[in-house]
Amino acid sequence: MTLACMALVGPSAPNGAHIAKPLPAGAPTEAVLNRVMTWNICNPCNASGHNVGRAAEIATYAPQVIGLQEACVRDVDMIRDHLENLYGLVYHVEYGSVLDSWDRCGGLPWSPGGFGQAILSAAPMTDRVSAEYPDGGSEDRGYMAVTTTVGGRSVRVFNTHLAQRRQEEVRAEQTGVLAAEVARYDRAIVLGDFNAVPYAPELTKMWTLAADTDPHCRPAATGTCEPTTDWQSKFDYVFLRGIASSGHGVHPTPYSDHNLLQSDLDPS
Repeated sequence: MTLACMALVGPSAPNGAHIAKPLPAGAPTEAVLNRVMTWNICNPCNASGHNVGRAAEIATYAPQVIGLQEACVRDVDMIRDHLENLYGLVYHVEYGSVLDSWDRCGGLPWSPGGFGQAILSAAPMTDRVSAEYPDGGSEDRGYMAVTTTVGGRSVRVFNTHLAQRRQEEVRAEQTGVLAAEVARYDRAIVLGDFNAVPYAPELTKMWTLAADTDPHCRPAATGTCEPTTDWQSKFDYVFLRGIASSGHGVHPTPYSDHNLLQSDLDPS
């Protein structure tokens, strides 16, 4: 009888996967065309029931483009399904997995789940590139890129996750690889967890190419950069090249030790 019930309700029912969390009054009912977001969704990783909450957090702001880091393919698929089935928000998805991880992402020992980056976009995406950095540091790291439309204009969108803290030299090499690719485009959005504060030397090459969505956040220790992590550091960025920001928001969440960073773009 137990097995029969499990077959009927599916593995996600115990996690409340079909129960929509209420959104704040005035939440968008469709994707906001000039809005992008970045979010490292791990820690806790592989937490039971969190994907419903993560979908609700995203739906509250309904960005047109979302860059997720430390993302299991299985989790992203569930978040995407919840966004559509519970909130009517339909997204395309592309993956930039850099390793297979059974302990983080589940699956079978001989077929573990993919782990890395993902981009969700309300508009179709083309020309996907997924690359690992030559040196990932203590764990494989990489970036992905797609071409899509944001606010009706074509743009190259990058999503990355740099090496963990205390690996400054590795991050500097990674930023050099990423910056060389970003420099090829006049209009680009770079989303990600850079694991470095704004004045860290390893971010210099990014600052020469693009500005952060926060107009008060610049590569100086005296800047007033709003923190994006539970430990009160700014590690998460929406770098804009050839595009201006019209506003941004940092939104604390119980579903990760990183906050959601939202950027609204100037449509001109």
